[in-house]
Amino acid sequence: MIATMVFAAGHGTRMRPLTDTRPKALIEVAGRPLIEHALEQVAGPGPRAVNAHAHAALLRAHLADRPGLTFIEEPVLLETGGGLRNALPVLGDGPVLTMNADAVWTGPRARDTLLAHWDPARMDGLLLMIPPDRALGQAGGSFSLDPDGRLVRDRAGLVYTGAGIVKTEGLAAFADPVFSLRELWFAMLAEGRLSGCVHPGQWADVGTPDGIALAEAMLDRAA
Repeated sequence: MIATMVFAAGHGTRMRPLTDTRPKALIEVAGRPLIEHALEQVAGPGPRAVNAHAHAALLRAHLADRPGLTFIEEPVLLETGGGLRNALPVLGDGPVLTMNADAVWTGPRARDTLLAHWDPARMDGLLLMIPPDRALGQAGGSFSLDPDGRLVRDRAGLVYTGAGIVKTEGLAAFADPVFSLRELWFAMLAEGRLSGCVHPGQWADVGTPDGIALAEAMLDRAA
């Protein structure tokens, strides 16, 4: 049984002015808040946590009736790596499925694709990627896959979707409480222990107001 961490603690700076009065995770796409799109992608058994920072009280109220979900407010923004480490007392010591709360998906659920490819014997991390031609609102790539499915840094390659699975033991190596999960990935990458798999559907980044219309049009086409 794998634990799940949904990252919803950003300031939502790129989404202003919509985030002047609410967290980005409560911005609606196709009539549903972004946090609901994210939770749908990772629904399943195991401990679950959602973090928040800006306008945290609004997100806490929205999620108040969710069984098995722990809400973690960060008075100081810890970024993704620090936020995950802060949540480990809730999530436990095993691998954690991580999900950013600012995207919308079509096709199979992210959880299902990741678990189908997860092999802890040869992986410390697994990132869900997508080709640029199926990634709306995100032009730049970040990695490509070698013949064995390991990730190689490549700015012309695949786009990271914001979903993955990581073993968390390596988080203890970072002295600063505030750090990005990318730092953990790069340590895994150096050891050949960071792999990737490809989402077979479409994906839309909803980090800006313009992303809302792109995502809604994508969902309409898939309906």
